[in-house]
Amino acid sequence: MVLKQIKILLKISHSEEIMRRYFVVNGFDGALTMLGLIMGFYVSDRVDLAVVITTCLAAALALGMSGISSAYISEAAERRRTLARLEKAMAASLNESHHARATTWIPWLVALVNGVAPLLIALVIIVPLLLARSGMELVLGPLPAAMAVALVVIFLLGIFLGRVGGTFWLWSGLQSLTVALVTVGLIYLIS
Repeated sequence: MVLKQIKILLKISHSEEIMRRYFVVNGFDGALTMLGLIMGFYVSDRVDLAVVITTCLAAALALGMSGISSAYISEAAERRRTLARLEKAMAASLNESHHARATTWIPWLVALVNGVAPLLIALVIIVPLLLARSGMELVLGPLPAAMAVALVVIFLLGIFLGRVGGTFWLWSGLQSLTVALVTVGLIYLIS
């Protein structure tokens, strides 16, 4: 019943595309931020792995909280504005309608997607760091392994965007990967 209601609210509010876009955009932000942090630690003098993990977790939480709060504030304002325009056009109150429920609930759903995307993606990227911290030997070493995971995630996000946009998946993935590699190169140059 709840899922059916959510589907109705998503449909009447046209929010599926917005949520997909927020997931990819903020997922990309989370991945690129983690890549940047890890690369920064990599080019620095030896840094304790616990410091790297704590810093990455703090940044992931901050990205998640920023995503949730910023999306909620902006989406709630937009939804209230849309409902007010619709009520004005219909010259009636829509307080008990699906549109009013969408005005209440869709900002929360969009905000969750917006905040959870960078948090989850960041957590995936730091898995090699956590494995190394627990004593597992990694072939590449913890920081290069985490950077490799970040590059793969960014490439996969590019592929997803290519498929959504109807462009060649490999080209889209390579474009995203190029942005990541340029970022890595710039961080290397400033070190």
